[in-house]
Amino acid sequence: MTVTELSPTRASTQAYKVTGPRVLRAEWAKFWSLRSSWITLAVAVALLIALGAIASATYSPDVATQGGPPGPGSGDQDAVSLALLGVTFASLAVGVLGVLLSAGEYTTGMIRSTLTAVPRRLPVLWSKAAVIGPIALVLTTLGALAAFQLGTLGLDGEKIALSLGDDGVLRSLAGAGLYLALVSVAGVALGVLLRSSAGAIAVLVGVLLILPGLASLLPDSLYDNINPYFPSNAGSAMYALHQSSDALSPGAGLAVFAGWVALILAGAAWRLLKSDA
Repeated sequence: MTVTELSPTRASTQAYKVTGPRVLRAEWAKFWSLRSSWITLAVAVALLIALGAIASATYSPDVATQGGPPGPGSGDQDAVSLALLGVTFASLAVGVLGVLLSAGEYTTGMIRSTLTAVPRRLPVLWSKAAVIGPIALVLTTLGALAAFQLGTLGLDGEKIALSLGDDGVLRSLAGAGLYLALVSVAGVALGVLLRSSAGAIAVLVGVLLILPGLASLLPDSLYDNINPYFPSNAGSAMYALHQSSDALSPGAGLAVFAGWVALILAGAAWRLLKSDA
């Protein structure tokens, strides 16, 4: 055998060497092979489109001027805020999808096989995030666009009606898609960090929905200072058409929310490296 020739064992090892693109393809295949992926994505987009279209169709300027309860036709609203009314519910769906993508492997025990195939471990986490993030970004952005376009039919002739060409509209719709994509990545990180689907979903719901309400019990001076920096409030600033006086700018909201997601990812990476499967 010449110097350049390889033994069959060595050649086989090189042929099946673990690389980043191969791990990514494996996670892509696993994602689309799960029925829950299709169902949860469909639910997220359906909620986004349906709730936005319904809110626009039921908008009433008379009710809005009377200061009714939160919902269609109340408060300072515009066509974008009505179209994106379903973002909160869609965020729960994509967040749960992220949790299932990662924590589901711990529940079934498949994570042992995954980490045996990828002994360096961290590429598994990065690949899961790299798979679900762009998918959620594309589909939910399209959902937000569809909700807005359907909403224009219900708001035809109303003062708050807008078009895609108006200032800030496309930025808000794209911001909603980016926010939901980051939520899905946070779901993946929580699943790896907590290794429990139920626990990770509970934390996700608590942080996005319950924590801001509980914080209102704090003294007003403290609450006013920290309220814009809660994950859900920073995220909502990303897709708000008009910036309120007590909210972050879209850019600042993106920076803060992305920082929260990066922090959770760092915790997940640390536990993935330091703890046994």
